[in-house]
Amino acid sequence: MAKQLFNTTEKSNFILNMTEEKYSQLAAYALSAACFATAVFAAMPEFTDKVSYSIVSGGLAVSGVVCMVLALIGIIKKYIDCKKNLPLYLFAAMIVWGVVSLINSYSVNTAFYGFAGRGEGLLAIIFYFSFFITAMCVRQEKTIEIIVNSLIASGILHSIFGLIQVFTEKLSHYRFASLTIKINAASGLAQSPIFLAMVLSLALTAALVTAVLTDSKKRRIFCIVSACLFSFVMMFTYSLMGIAGIILAVLSAAASVLIKKSPKIRLVSLLSGILPAVLSVIIVSAGAVGEISSYKLYDGYTLWWADSYMRLSSSGIYDKEKLDISDTISVYKHLNSETADIIRKYPLTGTGEDQLVYPQLYTTAGLDLKSTDLNSIIAVNKGTFDKVYNEYLYTAATRGIPSLIALVGLLVSVLVMVCKKIRKSPSENTICTFMLFICGIIIFFIGCSNITFSPIFWTVSGLVMFSGKKNQ
Repeated sequence: MAKQLFNTTEKSNFILNMTEEKYSQLAAYALSAACFATAVFAAMPEFTDKVSYSIVSGGLAVSGVVCMVLALIGIIKKYIDCKKNLPLYLFAAMIVWGVVSLINSYSVNTAFYGFAGRGEGLLAIIFYFSFFITAMCVRQEKTIEIIVNSLIASGILHSIFGLIQVFTEKLSHYRFASLTIKINAASGLAQSPIFLAMVLSLALTAALVTAVLTDSKKRRIFCIVSACLFSFVMMFTYSLMGIAGIILAVLSAAASVLIKKSPKIRLVSLLSGILPAVLSVIIVSAGAVGEISSYKLYDGYTLWWADSYMRLSSSGIYDKEKLDISDTISVYKHLNSETADIIRKYPLTGTGEDQLVYPQLYTTAGLDLKSTDLNSIIAVNKGTFDKVYNEYLYTAATRGIPSLIALVGLLVSVLVMVCKKIRKSPSENTICTFMLFICGIIIFFIGCSNITFSPIFWTVSGLVMFSGKKNQ
């Protein structure tokens, strides 16, 4: 007989009567939606200039609220052991200290909701926590397979838009790297070429690892074709992240073969992550894309000029006298160095969530502060930036060193737990999520959290701790 509270009906007590299988089904739908939600909402500002990029946060909110409810149900149903779960406490510590950072921030409103067009305030971090908990509560291994498939499918969606942007010059803010350099860079529905490269790095890893591990011929073919698409598009982001992502994915798949002791012949599948990338370089070098005749990286131009300055006005234009924007490594070193200085000034609470640019502002250029919006004021401050492409530095700078300690502790504790588990039971899904998790950790050294990539990463971080049951 179904459980009931007082005189309520069976339907109104669905939480009490929810089975592990039913919960995993709902979690699969919700976490799969998290892979797509921001991309779907991002399509609107890509199609029309009448819609602001702030609407993309709506996709995160929809999937975040659903997972928040599921996370609560999972805790109530005791699908995770809250008493002996260090990663759970460390993530909670990040949020608690995030509140402290918010109270001491430049703008409480920005700290909570995030900067317009970025959307990574405290609310976004709370949603990430919901994805993490919901994924941890998954009790059926089939659910992991569904979510991995959804990650690959989201990569396909991004890649299709990326191809349109590269070869038709439509639906893109990244046709030009500068006023004179036309490159037709792909950004998909990730809002930035570098963010697209981050997402496709995970999608490519999922595709290649699955291709070398699965025993299903149909699924292997699907993953190989998907991998070809991902690696081809990634090179059109003209980013260090794109190249690094391909290398990470190939190495992850090779390591997976060794861990699982799969047939070595499957290593041939790795060519699907390499040859299409070479083809992209050949196409660019042949002058078939944009108005360039050689392949090079444009990280500095896209992250600073095209993205933060031109698209969002969330930073000033780069300072030519202090920085060679065409030197990718110098750009990243400069951003890291300047951010380190900010950390030294605000070591405990940081600048406040999504407010890295605020302490850098030094002039109003004669603008009327009463009638001028903040974006216009930020834009006249040459040399300022709103993102540093190292999530660990960004966390310390915006939310303080205590948040960085909690973040690193969280990732290390999950890594230790999973390493112990993978020695005992190296299943296909465990290895796949493990490789995705490792790639995410490494990606954060040359990338930053964003509302397209992070929901996927924190979902994977929860899934990798899977302790449920295999399908019978």
